[in-house]
Amino acid sequence: MSTANLHDATNKPLYGERLIEESKIICFENPNKKRIYEISIELPEFTCKCPFSGYPDFAKLNIFYQPKMKVYELKSLKLYINNFRDLKISHEEVVNRIMDDLLNAAAPHWIHLNADFNPRGNVSMKLDIYSGQKRN
Repeated sequence: MSTANLHDATNKPLYGERLIEESKIICFENPNKKRIYEISIELPEFTCKCPFSGYPDFAKLNIFYQPKMKVYELKSLKLYINNFRDLKISHEEVVNRIMDDLLNAAAPHWIHLNADFNPRGNVSMKLDIYSGQKRN
């Protein structure tokens, strides 16, 4: 690789940063709308920043849902979640914002978002948000 090409390849923003910045939750049609079933998605490397200290906060996000008309596309969800990594936002605000975006994208029958934040300063936090009625 020439020096000029190497320089072009390292210019900001990098292609991954551009993908993350432009990300949105994409869905596709539920392949079986007649059946009630549950999907679980684990995102173990969630990060954002504390709005008071600027220190990084780390969490494992778990999404459990029963799709109605749409199903979440996983790569778009990964990119969307990575968009929070440099954002200074409280645990409560970020989890509620993610839930709102999940609901707006797919409107599932039922959804549960669990955020399990890593301890920092001997304090850990877990948040659980539910929407809809779980069906059997």
